Amino acid sequence: MGDLLFKVTIWLIPGIIAITFHEAAHGFVASKLGDDTALRAGRVTFNPFRHIDPFGTLLLPGFLLLMRAPFLFGWAKPVPVNFFRLRNPKRDMVWVAAAGPGMNLLLAYGSALLLHTVPELPAFIGGWWKANLLVSLQFNLILAIFNMIPLPPLDGGRVAVGLLPRPLARPLARLERTGLLILILALFVVPFAAATLLHIEFNPIAWLIGPPFNVLLGLCLQMAGLQ
Repeated sequence: MGDLLFKVTIWLIPGIIAITFHEAAHGFVASKLGDDTALRAGRVTFNPFRHIDPFGTLLLPGFLLLMRAPFLFGWAKPVPVNFFRLRNPKRDMVWVAAAGPGMNLLLAYGSALLLHTVPELPAFIGGWWKANLLVSLQFNLILAIFNMIPLPPLDGGRVAVGLLPRPLARPLARLERTGLLILILALFVVPFAAATLLHIEFNPIAWLIGPPFNVLLGLCLQMAGLQ
């Protein structure tokens, strides 16, 4: 029971902080660029209860954790943003979308810096604190990289729509409704089918996230003076 509680807390606490700060960053930047929709909805806040989706944030990741799944997957309630209310919708869309992953990169670096505090703590709390920081470091990097995949409705898709010329941006923007289905296929269906039918490992999302994760992890550790 103690081991289970340890595992749940070292994933739950960093996870909730990561998604809370991620969503609040979207709303904060939108409010500074002309759209106060999230601000009026009470979503520009670090109160996690304003951002938690009961199923996507708690039940599904908790179930995967209890089942010892090799991955965790979940989501928070999206922050409402009316891009047409932004002062320069096409340009400002990029800043609003990039704010969430940018916040996760800052949290990852902050977690790496806080690892210096571990030796100063008593052993019984130091191990738990170190585990939280390591999970936070890795989770925030994965969240930032995953969200920057250039596919709507992910943040990277909206950044790409804002940066691409209109003839290319329009067809990409139309994937907003089907992008989540594409992600589910790539995350779950394709790897499962490849493993069960072809007996091969085929995980395109992991291959896409792995190289930038290793680069950013090394960079965070180096900048924090840990390498």
